[in-house]
Amino acid sequence: MSNRVPLSIPKVDFKNDVINKLKHKDYQNLGYKALIENNYIYKDDTKEYTLNNDIAEDVIIGIEFILKRIGFIQFDTLKELSSYFRQLLDLKKYILIFAYNGTGKTRLSTEFKNLGKKILTSNLVTESGDDIVTEDGDDIVTQETTADTLYYNAFTEDLFFWDNDLENDIQRVLKLNKDSRFFKGLESLEMENRIRPFLSRYSDFDFSIDYDTWSVSFSRDIREDDETEKIEHIKVSRGEENIFIWCFFLAVAQLAIDKDGSYDWVKYIYIDDPISSLDDNNAIAVASHLAQLLKKQSDIKTVISTHHTLFFNVMYNELKKAEKYFLSKNKDSEYTIRNTGNTPFFHHVALLKELYEVAESGNLYTYHFNILRNILEKTATFHGFQNFSACIKQDSSDLDGTIHTRLVNLLSHGNYSLFEPKEMLDDNKEYFKKILNDFMATYRFNPELFPEEMRT
Repeated sequence: MSNRVPLSIPKVDFKNDVINKLKHKDYQNLGYKALIENNYIYKDDTKEYTLNNDIAEDVIIGIEFILKRIGFIQFDTLKELSSYFRQLLDLKKYILIFAYNGTGKTRLSTEFKNLGKKILTSNLVTESGDDIVTEDGDDIVTQETTADTLYYNAFTEDLFFWDNDLENDIQRVLKLNKDSRFFKGLESLEMENRIRPFLSRYSDFDFSIDYDTWSVSFSRDIREDDETEKIEHIKVSRGEENIFIWCFFLAVAQLAIDKDGSYDWVKYIYIDDPISSLDDNNAIAVASHLAQLLKKQSDIKTVISTHHTLFFNVMYNELKKAEKYFLSKNKDSEYTIRNTGNTPFFHHVALLKELYEVAESGNLYTYHFNILRNILEKTATFHGFQNFSACIKQDSSDLDGTIHTRLVNLLSHGNYSLFEPKEMLDDNKEYFKKILNDFMATYRFNPELFPEEMRT
C-alpha cells in the first residue's frame, strides 16, 4: 500500500478539503467522489474517516492520484511530481505550470524526461540466430537507451556551442552535439527550410547547416546606399542565438507532431521557460505561435512550465482545456500544486507594477511605451471608451492630453530591436512618468501592490 494515502482523515478535513473539492464540475463525471466515499468509512468514536482494509493496489493508486489532483496530498520529490504528471496526461493533453524562479522548474523537466528513459539489453546473434559469445562462453550483450520526451529547457541550449575560430577569427560557427537524440536524422530532413518559417517571425539574419562538420553558420544582409552586402560567419548576439535554438526546437517539434519517422519515439513534449528574456510583446507572439503548433491534431501530450506571467496567461487562454497549476514549495520542503481556477492572473496589474518600478528607477526603454499603450487600451475597453487617449489625463488647456497621446502613438510603433532595446531619451522618460502617474492616480489599483508613497 502507498504510504502517501492517509489511513484516516478527520471529519472536518474530509468534508471540506476532499468531498467539497470533488464536487467541482471538472470531477463530476470521473467517479472520483464515489471512489473516495466507497473506500473511506466514518468512525463515530474517532470522528474520522478511515480507509477500508484489504483494498486492491490499483484502487489505492487511484485514490492517491485523486487526492494529489485536488491538492490534499503534496509531493516529497520532483520525481514523485513528475510521475503524477505522467498519470494526469493519460487524461489531459496539456499541463500548464506557473512557478517562480528557484522553485525547481528545470529540475522538474529533467525528472519528467528521465522517467521516460529505458535501457534495453539484447544478445548479439549470428545470421542463423545463434548467440554470439566470448571465448569464455559469455553472451555478448548490447544496450540501447530509449526515450519518450522531446524537451526544451536550459540543457537544450547546451546542445549548441560556439567555435569562435580563435586563431583566425573568421570562421565563427555554432556547433551541434551530433550524439544527441535531439538531432537524430536531421541530414535528410531539410532542416533549413523547416526552421526558416519560424525564424523569420523574429529575426533578420540567415543561416546554413553543414552536416559534415555539424555546425551552423550565420549571415546577415547589410544595406548600404543602393547595394546589399551579405556578411558571412557572423557571431549573432546571445538573444539571437536563443531565438535560433528555440526555432530549431519548434521545427523538431513540428516533425514529431507530424509523426516523422526520425521522431516517432516522441510521446511527450516538455517545454520549460521558452525564450525567457523576451519583452512582453514578443512573449505574446511566442506563446501564440507555440499554441497554434500544439493545437494541431496529434496524440502527443505537452507540459509547459514558466515564470513569465504574461506568457502563462496567453497559453492559458489558448489551451482552454489544459490543467493549470501554480507550483510552489512549502516550509516543509514539500512541492505543492494548486489549480489556478478559471481566472488567469491579472497580468496587466503585474505589468503596471513593473512599469512603476522601472519608471522610478529610471531604467526606461523604448519598448516600455508598448506595454503602457497595451494597459491604456485594456483600461479604455473596460470603461467603454473608443480610444486609449480617453485614459490619458488632460490638463485644463487640453494640450498635454494631445501631446501625450501622440507620443504614445509614435513611441509604441517604433521598429525597436527585440534583443538590443534602446534606452529612452530623458525628455521621453519624463513624459512617460507623467502619463503613467496620472493614469495610476485616476484609475486606482490595489495600493498594497505598490510602494508606500503610492498609497497616499
